[in-house]
Amino acid sequence: MQTVLAFGMPGGMEWVIIVLVIVLLFGAKKIPELAKGLGRGIREFKDATKEIKEEIDEGAKEIKK
Repeated sequence: MQTVLAFGMPGGMEWVIIVLVIVLLFGAKKIPELAKGLGRGIREFKDATKEIKEEIDEGAKEIKK
């Protein structure tokens, strides 16, 4: 018996459909702007995560002293 995952990673055809829907919704001219904004958001999230980790590490060092 074969098990079907309901929420697995999309395959090749699903990605094509997702890209087509995005192009239809936003238009080809808006996609680079959206990608740039997404990249900026990811970078800010990583920076914030790094700052929090550094603060936790610094606090742990102070506790050890």
